[in-house]
Parts: sequence; structure tokens; C-alpha cells
Amino acid sequence: MMRGNPTLLFALALLAGWLLLAAFGPALAPYDPQASNIAQALQAPSARHWFGTDHLGRDILSRVMVATRIDMTIAFAAVGIAFLIGAPLGTLLGYRGGRLDNLASRVVDMLMAFPMFVMAMALVAAFGNSVANIVYATALINLPFYIRVARAEAAQRRNSGYVLAARLSGNSHGQVVLAVLLPNILPILLVQMSLNMGWAILNAAGLSFIGLGVQPPTAEWGIMVAEGAAQIAGGRWWPALFPGLALMLAVLCFNLLGDGLRDALDPRQRP
Repeated sequence: MMRGNPTLLFALALLAGWLLLAAFGPALAPYDPQASNIAQALQAPSARHWFGTDHLGRDILSRVMVATRIDMTIAFAAVGIAFLIGAPLGTLLGYRGGRLDNLASRVVDMLMAFPMFVMAMALVAAFGNSVANIVYATALINLPFYIRVARAEAAQRRNSGYVLAARLSGNSHGQVVLAVLLPNILPILLVQMSLNMGWAILNAAGLSFIGLGVQPPTAEWGIMVAEGAAQIAGGRWWPALFPGLALMLAVLCFNLLGDGLRDALDPRQRP
């Protein structure tokens, strides 16, 4: 099945590369990402500096490599928190139904109707732009997706034969939700998680771009794009291009992973 899905294989290879770079990027970086050298400011890409240098003379390649860790950490932590809270809660709501389910559904609809990035901006501005607050804000805006998807799938399956068999076997409602229903809807949630990873990376970079996320001089893709954007008018394209390219490839990786997982986990796609 994996060999017959080149999109998934390519996405997994990209993901492995990003994870290795997040784990070992600081050790592999050819220069200190924080070291300034005004004499070498805004040098074009060369054999000495493959991605060139920024307005403070810092090596852009080193900063892109080091920035992978913080962006991936924010994305994985935010999506993990949203999944761990939203998936069981949505499954329980779909399984139980009733007034509480209807009320929760209306609340989720209200949250999803509000612009997600604006909500993240408001939360970070109110509670501070620490990395922890960025993670919590990103997790909160992703939470409704898991509640909604898990609720819809659980509502369809709550009267299925295997659920009724689990009830007749003496399992409690909590056991039915966590041990029977949730594992059966997990493949769909995995696809949602992959898509949310790309959104989480964009959200973190977007907050940093407008000055509400990770703060300089920390190496982060959004900050680097914001700093490089000011140099484009002068014909210096490299400070913004390479971190923007890294951001694009990371989002592409998770979008392709979601598409590949959807095809691989769909029984109708199997021979």
C-alpha cells in the first residue's frame, strides 16, 4: 500500500528530513545563528554563505536550520494538545447526544465562524507572546476541528454493531468511548492532525511576522521573513526567500502527508 502511494512516501521523506533538522539543526549549523558581523551584512549567496547573510551579517542558512526546531516544536505541541482534548471530548459528545451535544455544537460553530488568526492574535496580545502562550493560542484555535470531526464520526457509529456489542459485554460508557469508538475514528483524526500541522506552522510564523510571536533575536522563520521583507526593495531577495521557502516546504510536507494518509487509510482506495 505504501509503495503504491508516492505522495505519502514523498511526504514521509520530507517529514523525516524536517524532524532530523529539528533534532540536529543547531549542532549541524555551520555558523552561530546569533553571531552578528556588520562587515559581512547582506552578502549574496556564495560558497562561504550558501543562503547569504542578513542585515546584521548573520548566516541565513544557520538561522533557517536552527529555526526548524522552534517552529516544529510549536506546531507539534499545539496540535498534540488540541487532539488530546478535542478528540475524546468530541467522541463523548457524539456518543451521548442530547442537549449537551447540541449546546457544544453551537459553541464550536461560533468558534469556527470567528477568524482563527485574529483569535490567536487577541489571545497572544492579552496573555503575552511567550512560546507557551503561542502554543496554547494555536491549540485553542485548532480545538474546534477535532471536536467537530470526532463528534460527527462518533454520532454515525454509536449504534454500530461493535458499539452495541461492547455495551452488552459490560463496558462502561467511558470504556466504549475511549477503547472502542475513539480507536475506530483515529485514522480520520490523523488526517486532520496532519493538515492542522501546516496551519499551526503558518499561524506561528504569521504571529512572529507581525511582531506578536517569537521575538528577535531568536531564529524563527516568520521573524526572518519579516526582517528580509524590508530588504526586497533594495534588490536583496535572499534574506526573505530562503526562510519563506523553508516555511512553504514545511506546510507542503504536512498537506501532502494529509492527502497521502487519507488515500492510504480509505478502504475504498485499497485493491
